[in-house]
Amino acid sequence: MACMWRVWQRRCVFAVRLRKPGRPYDLAGVSFRTFSTKAAPHTTRMEYQDAVCTLNTLQTNASCLEQVRQERSNPQLQLQAMVGFLERSGLTVDKLDHLNIIHVTGTKGKGSTCAFTERILRSYGFRTGFYSSPHLVQVRERIRINGQPIGKELFAKYFWQVYGRLYETKEANGGTMPAYFRFLTILAFHVFLQEKVDLAIIEVGIGGLMTVQTLLGDLGSIAWQKGGIFKTGVPAFTVKQPEEALLVLKNRAKEIGCSLQVCPSLLDYDTDCVPLMLGLAGTHQQPNASLALQLSHTWLQRRCLTGKRSFQNNEGNLAECQATSFKLSPIMVKGLAETEWPGRNQTLKHGPITYFLDGAHTMRSMLACVQWFKETAAQRELMASGPVVRVLLFNSTGERDSAAMLKLLVPCQFDFAVFCPNITEAIASCNADQQNFNVSVENMLTRCLDNQNSWRRHNAAPWT
Repeated sequence: MACMWRVWQRRCVFAVRLRKPGRPYDLAGVSFRTFSTKAAPHTTRMEYQDAVCTLNTLQTNASCLEQVRQERSNPQLQLQAMVGFLERSGLTVDKLDHLNIIHVTGTKGKGSTCAFTERILRSYGFRTGFYSSPHLVQVRERIRINGQPIGKELFAKYFWQVYGRLYETKEANGGTMPAYFRFLTILAFHVFLQEKVDLAIIEVGIGGLMTVQTLLGDLGSIAWQKGGIFKTGVPAFTVKQPEEALLVLKNRAKEIGCSLQVCPSLLDYDTDCVPLMLGLAGTHQQPNASLALQLSHTWLQRRCLTGKRSFQNNEGNLAECQATSFKLSPIMVKGLAETEWPGRNQTLKHGPITYFLDGAHTMRSMLACVQWFKETAAQRELMASGPVVRVLLFNSTGERDSAAMLKLLVPCQFDFAVFCPNITEAIASCNADQQNFNVSVENMLTRCLDNQNSWRRHNAAPWT
């Protein structure tokens, strides 16, 4: 879900668009090149849009939903399928072992944690890879080198290399191709290896060399699943958790044979009296920033100061797995302040209009979003030279409880509310990045009407 709010002076708009965001970038001036491969189904003008159109054929449709459900209930089956696709694409576990990987998982906060971590380590001069999902505008936003989405030319080049190898082995493997997300994961690994990054920061469910646990939920069953990224002998970190979840994570770490440490408060770090600023707004980003600091610090020690610090399994009481704070280097302070993650508590000003953007898509994240907006919008309105009007632009996707989230937005006191489908262009077919075959336009419009009705029940503000 992405959330977009906008406030303007005189004729002000506050808009919210609910779909978990990727990141928008200026795409002007990017050149194209034609690529071909004999293994692909066509061999002419394989430019970026051709690659994305072909990628879209891998989107999950009704015919393979049952297979997806079966695999989700059987983790071992998922792993076997992924290993098979990796081998068919020319990648092996041995090749992946050449990557230095920071894995981040969790129900909330993993994207922001990745963004903080990537910016800090890039500030030290390392060449970084970053894989995340989903995207806002173009799919290549999911795969980044040094903080920037890979160019259209590189995306097309690497896409056809991977797609070709999988396509030519399709018939010998029951006619199967990896689904959309799996393919992009394989493609990201291929890109990072070819581009020789110093480290890759990856949002992931399981596996990893350097593991980080960012679970923000409170259920033991969820904690057990998220602990799947733990790896023997590799340090793991978590933000503060409810006791039930922390106990599950601790036992999982002990079972696998890795250390688990709980990150301290961001206020506990020594900044040498330098004000600590975060590039991402909202107090809920502070635990994510602390986690990124622990992760960056540990990776730097392992990379540059091997043997200077030991990592032992945590035994005994839960209190014994508290990570220690440390003095932040100027580079770390600078990295935190310069972190950018579009669509997360983001404020954009365009003429007299101020846009507030956020990707809240759970009850907890919506509460954080509302708190951020109420504080930020109030400050902006005090500086307005004329009347201010608040307009909510709302969109939700998937099986979200839109009614419950809309109820949380009532205290924001919107003057108008607009409910729209998640189509960003008038003619979506002109941009392959905006094509979504998993939901029909009719379904999206029906959902808009449902959201409109929910809003009417909770709020007397005008709506459309």
